[in-house]
Amino acid sequence: MTTWILLTIVAVALLLHAEWRRSRAGIWTWKPIASTGFVATALAGGALGSAYGRWVVAALVLSWCGDVLLIPRARAAFLLGIASFLFGHLAFAGGFLSRGVAPLTVVATALVLVYPARRVLGWLAPHVPDEMRLPVRAYVVVICAMVACAVGTNARVGSPTLLGGALMFFVSDLAVARERFVHDGFVNKAWGLPLYFGGQLLLAVSASLP
Repeated sequence: MTTWILLTIVAVALLLHAEWRRSRAGIWTWKPIASTGFVATALAGGALGSAYGRWVVAALVLSWCGDVLLIPRARAAFLLGIASFLFGHLAFAGGFLSRGVAPLTVVATALVLVYPARRVLGWLAPHVPDEMRLPVRAYVVVICAMVACAVGTNARVGSPTLLGGALMFFVSDLAVARERFVHDGFVNKAWGLPLYFGGQLLLAVSASLP
């Protein structure tokens, strides 16, 4: 498992270099390799041996697909990427529910997340084309639900690795939104990619923990 974690870390570093140089060949090379690393991390840790692990593997595979679909700039590919990540978040949520959640904590967290979700949607509103408003809103709702379930699972079974991964994934998506709709630039990649891949690695590792 350590080998795959190191592969992901090295690939992310090379991906950042490719993003800085705006090398499309480098991005197409290193992003799928970095994503393959987090899927392989879960598999090497024996994730398929538990219901939670199988949910996580499904979610990571969907994230892998989303990562590749977000490489092109075409709107159709971006929408497919959003859909892939949306189903990935649902799979993560399914995994968290399979481990058990504290229901009141889930509800309380969901209510707390209403405020930042509204702020993010308000921030994006002037920049999102009309035909993409519904997919973006649906995505925000689903990722908030995923995080609420992660907080609920941590409250029930105590899993800081799981919770940390979910929160890092959540925050990293702000960089994706800023890159796509507000202002593109390397700064979005510089903090967004390490957070995203770090979060995915934590979630992959959580699938191997009791």
